[in-house]
Amino acid sequence: MTNKVKVEHTYKSVWDKLSKIDLSSQTEKKMNLTYLSWAWAWGVLMENYPEATYNFYQADDGTPFCRYPNGTAEVRCRVQIGELQREMSLAVMDNRSNSVAEPSSTDVNNAKMRCLVKCLAMFGLGHYIYAGEDLPQDTKAEPKPKAEPKAKAEPKTEPEEHDEGWANAIVEGLKIPLALPNTVKELNGIFKSNKAYIDVLEEKHPAKYEEVLGLFKTKKEEIENV
Repeated sequence: MTNKVKVEHTYKSVWDKLSKIDLSSQTEKKMNLTYLSWAWAWGVLMENYPEATYNFYQADDGTPFCRYPNGTAEVRCRVQIGELQREMSLAVMDNRSNSVAEPSSTDVNNAKMRCLVKCLAMFGLGHYIYAGEDLPQDTKAEPKPKAEPKAKAEPKTEPEEHDEGWANAIVEGLKIPLALPNTVKELNGIFKSNKAYIDVLEEKHPAKYEEVLGLFKTKKEEIENV
């Protein structure tokens, strides 16, 4: 019988691995700011540390954010990899990065996803994005000596971007915002904001697509029966 060796992670080993991963092709620009897709970020983390978990702050009365006296709010996230923990907070903002007073569930959901990504950056994943860099340090192009011409170039194999791991990360990630809406309108807003991912599931992972539709249907029935 083979005994499994427990891997002890350190902050340094996790940082050294995650900070070198290039996620530049999964970012998008909004209002001169660069954003990293939460689905990609979580999918990459699962590929490297599948035991990782996260949780969000919740007040004693069930409110999923910390409210300030002026009505604005912030969300707080904790990510754990083995025995390692990092925490991050983020104000609930509109699309112009202004704090939102009396935020809706959609506002809170969007802030949670962005806060999760920022918390992952504390472990090294995509941290260079927040430092204003285009690429992680170890992947930046350096001047290279002129190579001798080759008779024939070897074909490149492109990585599979929407594999099973990606699909699983999307489904698990959607369960977070689906716990928030109290109205069908808010539920539809979550579907619309994630439609690009759902469309890819429909095309490449029909079984996962049906699972997502089932999650939305169940949540709609739950809202309508309250």
